[in-house]
Amino acid sequence: MNDTDSSTGTTSGSEHRLPDDVLIIVPMRNVVLFPELVLPISVGRPGSVAAVQEAVKSGRSLGLVLQREADVTDPGPDDLYSVGTMASILRYIVGEDGHSLICHGQSRFRILNYIDGYPFLLARVEHISPREIHDPEIEARLLTLRSQALEALQLLPQTPEELIRAVRAIDRPALLADTIAGYLDLTPDEKQEILELTDLRARMERVQQRLDYRVEVLRLSQKISQRTQESMSERQREAVLREQLRSIQQELGEGSEHDEELRALETRIDEADMPEEAESQARRELARLARMPEGAAEYTMARTYLDWLLELPWSSLDEEHIDITAARGILDADHYGLERIKKRILEHLAIHKLNPEGRSPILCFVGPPGVGKTSLGQSIARAMGRKFIRASLGGVHDEAEIRGHRRTYIGALPGNILQGLRKAGTRNPVFMLDEMDKLGAGIQGDPASAMLEVLDPEQNATFRDTYLGVPFDLSRVMFIATANVLDQIPGPLRDRMEVIELPGYTAEEKVEIARRYLIARQRQACGLDETRLTLTDAALYQLVTAYTREAGVRNLERLIGAVARHAAVRIAEGEMAALAVDTGDLATILGAPRFDNELAMRTSVPGVATGLAWTPVGGDILFIEASRAEGSGRLILTGQLGDVMKESAQTALSLIRARATELGLDARQLGQSDIHVHVPAGAIPKDGPSAGIAIHTALMSLLTGRCVHADLAMTGEITLRGLVLPVGGIKEKVLAAQRAGIHTVLLPARNRRDWEDIPEQAREQLTFHWVEHIEEVTRLALEEPDTADA
Repeated sequence: MNDTDSSTGTTSGSEHRLPDDVLIIVPMRNVVLFPELVLPISVGRPGSVAAVQEAVKSGRSLGLVLQREADVTDPGPDDLYSVGTMASILRYIVGEDGHSLICHGQSRFRILNYIDGYPFLLARVEHISPREIHDPEIEARLLTLRSQALEALQLLPQTPEELIRAVRAIDRPALLADTIAGYLDLTPDEKQEILELTDLRARMERVQQRLDYRVEVLRLSQKISQRTQESMSERQREAVLREQLRSIQQELGEGSEHDEELRALETRIDEADMPEEAESQARRELARLARMPEGAAEYTMARTYLDWLLELPWSSLDEEHIDITAARGILDADHYGLERIKKRILEHLAIHKLNPEGRSPILCFVGPPGVGKTSLGQSIARAMGRKFIRASLGGVHDEAEIRGHRRTYIGALPGNILQGLRKAGTRNPVFMLDEMDKLGAGIQGDPASAMLEVLDPEQNATFRDTYLGVPFDLSRVMFIATANVLDQIPGPLRDRMEVIELPGYTAEEKVEIARRYLIARQRQACGLDETRLTLTDAALYQLVTAYTREAGVRNLERLIGAVARHAAVRIAEGEMAALAVDTGDLATILGAPRFDNELAMRTSVPGVATGLAWTPVGGDILFIEASRAEGSGRLILTGQLGDVMKESAQTALSLIRARATELGLDARQLGQSDIHVHVPAGAIPKDGPSAGIAIHTALMSLLTGRCVHADLAMTGEITLRGLVLPVGGIKEKVLAAQRAGIHTVLLPARNRRDWEDIPEQAREQLTFHWVEHIEEVTRLALEEPDTADA
């Protein structure tokens, strides 16, 4: 058993001599050496290097044997053919690139068996002696082979003259067959097949077959080349002349900048990794650009189009890392409250992590301004490790803003979708489509219809921008939409999205949001720190209740910014080193409170009721006033009421007149009186099916002389039979009641399904009554007669 030196791979110890009747075997990848030919060979595998070094050291020949499979890195006996070529080493070189040797083929051999125990392959072999046959048939085949070989060499470009002379000088049939097979363009398996043919006639016949095929291919190739040269069109001729002109200009130092630009564009096309259709379009455009003079009007347009094609992220994908625990931490750190919304976002991320190739629903955050819709999208992008892009759709009325303009127009550009992706530099960002409910429609088309293809996972994999004219895959983009009002989103577009509503915050939530985020943000904006500006919780609560009345926190942040700027001025002037703001300081800084408790003032007289209304910016309270004067029984409505509220008022009055006797009212006097219903803030249009019971309560208060409880508000619609119908926007209306200092809320009994949507703080602070009939509303809303008289 021989030892192997770890550094050189050779046998250690001079006493281990190889038997004389064996041959050192070197496996060859894709190389077959024929007898009497010389071939350079490179070796790099440790076993092959050890075999070559042993042969050089001992002065022995090598056995070169072809591998059956070229990709086998450590071949064994079963991986090699049984017939190979014995070769002597003419030269052995060790360089920086590896080991090289020049071998001279000697004779064929057949392997009998392999010998184990050496760091390289060693085998006993049977030498196959060449048999030279001289008869008329062999001589004829010799002449034919030589003639065909010389014709093939003449058809090949740049054939060495020495090779042609060598073929002419060969007069031995076996050597000619092996020489042609060695230099012929054959696969390694085909060459091995010829090497294994020991019968000279069979070998010459097989070589002649292969040579015939090769000569025929070369003849056809020459004919095609000649035919192509003869049929060169005028445009091709111009291209050749233009190329020659470029060469002349380059020699003269002219035109090199333009050529360099075109070469740079071609390199960018090669590196862009575009789909086949897009790459074909880019190369056609580059060819047009090359034919245009730089001063042509279309040159800039073509160059701009080509830049857009090359700068889009056709294959660039950001690697995402979704960690649900980390995502939960990011959402909690960026947003206070919104527990149901956070839960749905985490479900969305978890499903995307488990099934990245799945088609997730497109989330649409709907809510008033300032509740955190955009920042939720940014948090999702952070949680996924993706880039965040935002496109505002408010006021977009041209379909080209989505699909892009046609290139025939001057100043044409792709649509907002591809512009955003170009800015992101990746094909899988989180893309927020803001203000989805404010899409318009005009003579230029309907942008909402164009958005259908963008948001449809069945279609957006082949989204075709009008400007580009080639499809772009949007299937890896995570689209998130936002809107203030759900009803204003077109139905087909709304059907493609999963709506998540963000109704607004309670006063306590606003105080906590201000403490966690808004104060720190405004301090930083004004160059302050927490030691120079502090606001007490009482001051924050007064800011929320007395200076703002909104669903979100935008105005609250503006007011905190005003306080921070006041502090910055005082500190910069040197009046003080720090400012601590309490409730008593707000009037000095911000002026008198903008909202006071007008409930007591409004409802202190009969004929006034407090309703709850829904608006695009959240819920709000609505005062409904009624008065009576002598007349002809008319109903007068003022306050910019819409058709729905007018019908509600007419229904409420008709219901009272029909039940006048039951209610203890004088029907004759009622018929001789004009009833005037007014909703204050008359400059603001008002409409919606939710004020029916409030109008009825205001009329009952007027006609019975009983005041409505000052801390009570209501919402709901009525029928002519007195039934209370359910309405929408319950959560927003309840939050508005809480902000206004309401303590009791009357809601339709059929709206109990919305109980879970109401924040827990509001449920704890307010008293709810679920009413089914208008009689219950009257009983709960109006004060007792003796209380009113007192």
